[in-house]
Amino acid sequence: MRSRRSPEFVKDRMSNLDQLALLDTVLTKAKAAGADAADALIGRSISLSLGERLGAKEKLERAESQDLGLRVFVGRRQAIVSTSDFAPASLAELTARAVAMAKAVPEDPHCGLADPGQLAKNWPTLDLCDNTDPSEAKLTELVRAAEDAARSVKGVTNSEGAEAGYGRSDVAIAASNGFHGAYSSSHFGLSVSVLAGEGTGMERDYDYSSTVYLSDLEDPVKLGKAAGARAVARLNPQKAKTAIVPVVFDPRISNSIVGHLVGAINGAGIARGTSFLKDSLGQDIFAAGIDIIDDPHRHRGLRSRPFDGEGLPTTQAKLIDNGRLTMWLLDCRSARQLGLVSNGHASRGTSSPPSPAPSNVHMAAGKISRQQMIGEIKQGLYVTEMIGSGVNGVTGDYSRGAAGFWIENGELTHPVSEVTLAGNLKDIFKNITAANDLVFKYGTNAPTLRIDGMTLAGA
Repeated sequence: MRSRRSPEFVKDRMSNLDQLALLDTVLTKAKAAGADAADALIGRSISLSLGERLGAKEKLERAESQDLGLRVFVGRRQAIVSTSDFAPASLAELTARAVAMAKAVPEDPHCGLADPGQLAKNWPTLDLCDNTDPSEAKLTELVRAAEDAARSVKGVTNSEGAEAGYGRSDVAIAASNGFHGAYSSSHFGLSVSVLAGEGTGMERDYDYSSTVYLSDLEDPVKLGKAAGARAVARLNPQKAKTAIVPVVFDPRISNSIVGHLVGAINGAGIARGTSFLKDSLGQDIFAAGIDIIDDPHRHRGLRSRPFDGEGLPTTQAKLIDNGRLTMWLLDCRSARQLGLVSNGHASRGTSSPPSPAPSNVHMAAGKISRQQMIGEIKQGLYVTEMIGSGVNGVTGDYSRGAAGFWIENGELTHPVSEVTLAGNLKDIFKNITAANDLVFKYGTNAPTLRIDGMTLAGA
């Protein structure tokens, strides 16, 4: 059992107003020390996680922390410092050091705060925080129910364990350009992993659920039975022959394709010229009919946020509209580098400057069913697990290990393992067909996807 605790955190959980007042004090001290402009962030968190295997507790961890990050500007020079000590004397020393550091570093022509006219003036209530503080007993109940259900599936022979966790974060941001904002969020998670078979013929699989509210977690018995059934279904896999075939991605891994797009349109990479999509803005890069949406305002969304890390408003946006790439993900710095304006995608921590990041991203559902999609395939692969991360963000070359089930005459037949899928993301994007089974389960979501013409390297 491990526990990390900040005495100040436990003694007094500051309200949002208290945090913003403290940040104003820090900004005033920074200006007095010689900063031309500054912004500051407080991040406070609490988490509890518990794990069991075969009914015996293997992990119990609780952590509580607080950090304050300060960014100061002296002309076009910036410096960032952070601390977990909120005592007045420590904060005064922190601001003095930050300004001294800023005066010593090279100029950055693109750094700086957002213009006051860009700032969010109001924002929606997104229901991001469940005030439930689950007990150890409650988490134990969840993991035992999930693992017991998984182990009850015929053919399951061992367990890698089950885990449940809870976390809450409080964020407050203030800047000398006039922005003040704060919000809280929570998350709950439950996972289980089991093995089926014996000896060298064993196979493993898993399932998990992650939500903002405890009440939205998937039923642990259903979760466990799904993990067990998946493990058993993978027994006695065969190798597939090398071929160019249609490949169907199960929803629990199809979101990885959307993730590759998100990484490729990050404004920082575009500004450096290190993305294979750097010259593709405004072009059709997906098949017609494909829409990909970034939605920071989804209620109880795992990555929802009322404003971005620089105080700009967040809005729903179509990253891909009928196959066409419409925008980069931008913060203020990358936008200035590209001669554009930030579109509210800045994210930041207490010890680093803002950088572009997505919120809740999903590919819109298509028009055909998963059954119809598979039924049209004479020979192909249905993928349930990806292995490794062989994706080159500069060239778009794609090569990853995979496992799943062979498709023969429109039906899933035997399990397949030890194969590699290869191609280029530009070709993959162009040859995607989306099914109509989209479910919002992760931070990035996609329905079942069919990709025609992938190279499968097997026996």
